[in-house]
Amino acid sequence: MDNRLELVNQWLPQALRQAGVAQEATAGQLRPASTDASFRRYFRWTVGDQSLIVMDAPPPQEDVRPFVRIAGLLQQAGVRVPAILAADLEQGLLLLQDMGSHTYLQQIQAGVDPQSLQRMFSSAIDSLLRWQQASRPGELPEYDDAVLLRELQLFPDWYLQRHLGVEMTATQQADWQALCRLLLDSINAEARVFVHRDYMPRNLMVAEGEPGVLDFQDALYGPLSYDVTSLFADAFFSFTAEQRREWLSLYWQRALQAGLPVPAELSLFLGQSRLMGVQRHLKVLGIFARIRHRDGKPQYLQDAPRFLGYLREACAEDPRLAPLARLLDSLEPGA
Repeated sequence: MDNRLELVNQWLPQALRQAGVAQEATAGQLRPASTDASFRRYFRWTVGDQSLIVMDAPPPQEDVRPFVRIAGLLQQAGVRVPAILAADLEQGLLLLQDMGSHTYLQQIQAGVDPQSLQRMFSSAIDSLLRWQQASRPGELPEYDDAVLLRELQLFPDWYLQRHLGVEMTATQQADWQALCRLLLDSINAEARVFVHRDYMPRNLMVAEGEPGVLDFQDALYGPLSYDVTSLFADAFFSFTAEQRREWLSLYWQRALQAGLPVPAELSLFLGQSRLMGVQRHLKVLGIFARIRHRDGKPQYLQDAPRFLGYLREACAEDPRLAPLARLLDSLEPGA
């Protein structure tokens, strides 16, 4: 028996009344909408042409309070996010505005002409800049060294040790420590802003004008290059290195115009983005391995070669990443 689904069905009539749905419309249909890499799942409730989303975030694995709070910050910044129509915070249930069923990722994978792609990502950059311009310290938890190192450690703990069965040698450990120092030094030199932490095509909904933004509950106050790097080095779809550089350059130009504290030199910003990307790619490889071995969701590791490709590309572009290149070389062919 799906106890959480039973709970959703019990709560939904009350939530619909709280949302102002007409009494005669409450007998709609509830269907699975999506799941993600966490314990959250989503249902779409429909009746006629009316459609709403139910988020099921089971405690204690998930806490909906950050989602509610950060949704407010994004709305204040003028970013399009789903309105929260009803909530049971203790039971981890939210009734949300339905922002549609077509993500940027789905649109890209289905095929999109260059002009439409340009409009989509231009709008995504505009939303991101608005979010970053609203930044202020003390509002969100810090994306500090402790968090960054904890994320990095997912790579040796879950991808190397648990997935590949590799225990790092003393030489590999030395390269790993040198790499972590390099990444932290670069990240700590960046300006700090609000960071969505998963600002990527899978979490952007196609809409007229700027996209709908989802999956923002883990936002922190951290490095400026993080979100734009995530946007163009996607987990599930690859742009060419030339395309990513063009998009990053466009973001940098607009960020300068908007008065955001990006470096005055494009090359410095691209270098920061490259190293920020390395941190994220290593973290994601660890997360995907953890999801596979702890949570029983093997499909995410199918994209591991994409992230290894991102890392190899970064090593080829930046000699400072020699420790990472040596570590990857030492893992072949198992990597």
